[in-house]
Amino acid sequence: MSQQHVPAWIHVIVIPLANILLASFAAGLVFLYLDINPLDAVSTMAYGAFGDSYGWGYTLYYTTSFIFTGLAVAVAFHCGLFNIGGEGQAYIGALGVGLVCLGLGGHVPFIILLPISIIAAGVFGAAWALIPAWLQAYRGSHIVITTIMFNFIASALMGYLLVEVLKPVGTMSVESAVFDQASWIPKMWEVLGFFGIDLQKSPLNLSIVWAILCAAGVYYFIWQTRWGYEIRSTGQNSSAAEYAGINLGKTVVLAMLVSGMLAGFFALNVVQGEAHQIKLSLVNGMGFTGIAVALMGRNHPLGIVIASLLFGFLYQGGGELQFEYGVDPRIIVVLQGLVILFSGALEKMMKHPIEKLYLKLASGSKKSAAAEA
Repeated sequence: MSQQHVPAWIHVIVIPLANILLASFAAGLVFLYLDINPLDAVSTMAYGAFGDSYGWGYTLYYTTSFIFTGLAVAVAFHCGLFNIGGEGQAYIGALGVGLVCLGLGGHVPFIILLPISIIAAGVFGAAWALIPAWLQAYRGSHIVITTIMFNFIASALMGYLLVEVLKPVGTMSVESAVFDQASWIPKMWEVLGFFGIDLQKSPLNLSIVWAILCAAGVYYFIWQTRWGYEIRSTGQNSSAAEYAGINLGKTVVLAMLVSGMLAGFFALNVVQGEAHQIKLSLVNGMGFTGIAVALMGRNHPLGIVIASLLFGFLYQGGGELQFEYGVDPRIIVVLQGLVILFSGALEKMMKHPIEKLYLKLASGSKKSAAAEA
């Protein structure tokens, strides 16, 4: 089969949709086992996620986080690297944002503070990815091992800082002080309310705009710049890339720095946009979910945005399912696992049949057009 005749949209859109349908079928069997009508379950989840502006707000809030972590994984993937350190990089990014908001909040205008916090989130996240990147590039340490280790180090470091340094005097809660309100990223319901559009209150904030801009920026960076070309070349064939004169070490470090930077941006949404303080376990597994998002989105920014919306639906719709039916929260994890199973481990299962079908239909269409001519 000639791969070059199959357009990219087949791999980015059609195959992931087929995998999602298979995952949905398997999820339906799970609901039947629980004596829940699968159609009622889907209806409940859909209403909880998209039924009103409140549900949309939470769905898009989760989507924003997954865009950042999914993009982070995707950039590393393009270089042939498996960055499992999104959790730690996002956590340290939160430290950067927190220090900026605690130190400058209320003292400088928000229009100045916001760019500083964006830079801090990116720099702190990238810095946490630097050592694993350097060890991979110049010492041969496997990136999977080092990034996992750095997740635990980040968790321990943040625990120490929150207990011994950042925790306000006189409180038992392991969290920083609440940021000055002048440093908070505005909520979407506040912004749109200014223009006369009424929305229910939700944690969705303006960081979603930055997430979309980052997705567009990653597309341009990976496919339209020399650095992106070097990253893709290294990921596809490192020996050929080195023979062509590409510095593999520098390329690996660059890819991981960009990956860590994107993971660090996660903190803009969760910390500066919603929690308004640094807390323990604020990442809550979303860094690992970014791996599934990137796999499902085929490491393409558009696919990642769509996959992020799906996982946002699962998070918010799953919460509604728990409320309506009293479903064990672990069932929602099972549903996410099914999506990951069919979109990750079994992603090739539908690839060849769909490619064959497309080529057959395309060939038939060309023959029909030739006959009519």
